[in-house]
Amino acid sequence: MHLELTGSACGARIAGVNLAAPLAPETIAAIRAAWLRHLVLIFPDQDMDAKALERFAVAMGGLYRDPFLAPLPGQSHIVAIQREADEISPIFADTWHSDWSFEKNPPAGTALYAIDVPPSGGDTLFANQHSAWEELAEERKAQLIDKIAIHGARRGFATGGLYGDRDSGRTMDIRAADSALATQNHPLVLQHPETGRQGLFGTWGYILGIEGMKQNPAAHLLLTLQNWQIQDRFVYRHRWEPGTLVLWDNRSTLHRATGGYEGRRRLLHRVTIAAPP
Repeated sequence: MHLELTGSACGARIAGVNLAAPLAPETIAAIRAAWLRHLVLIFPDQDMDAKALERFAVAMGGLYRDPFLAPLPGQSHIVAIQREADEISPIFADTWHSDWSFEKNPPAGTALYAIDVPPSGGDTLFANQHSAWEELAEERKAQLIDKIAIHGARRGFATGGLYGDRDSGRTMDIRAADSALATQNHPLVLQHPETGRQGLFGTWGYILGIEGMKQNPAAHLLLTLQNWQIQDRFVYRHRWEPGTLVLWDNRSTLHRATGGYEGRRRLLHRVTIAAPP
């Protein structure tokens, strides 16, 4: 296994590993160690079917069932992140977030495998939230360290949300529901359960407010903080190529999709990875 850093705020490219085949225990351990250290791993030149994707997710920690996204027919955990060339609906997931941070036990990570990607556009951005925390002024850290964030999916996945009843013309099978009105509290500053390293967890979008704060000052704090969290110096921009699998740590990063590929098809398969018990 050969590792090469991206030279950005996070991320490393991994060569010399065939993810289509079962992995030896020592290879799994090496990949997991690299994942925890570099937060985003890029595996080019892979040839993976649904079975291989699920096997990889199990090796990395376990399978996690995505809320609000229907799996592919005949599958339980593989979701198509798909946009056809003639679609005009808003780009899916083009706001900064940590996957499913509104759940009681959010997933450890996500893996996305590129099948059909445009020659340009459609990049995915990743923001290192350990660095975003560590580079804050001490006075700011003191202000945030004990804050409890209120997470929820209503803005996107409730029936009245972005992907709800008013959404149309979309290829992806999104199942909006009023279960998205539920909320879940998590520390704004998370100590990573496997590394112990602190980082900012989540951001405006899935974070609806701050426990004990009125809505307007909480919103101001969260929007100001997001402007800090997504600075270019914390961001790695991934440009997709067919056959590439990207694995990221949802406990350490934010990410967002980008557009810029109008008139082109884009298809990736996704599997979400459960946190260790």
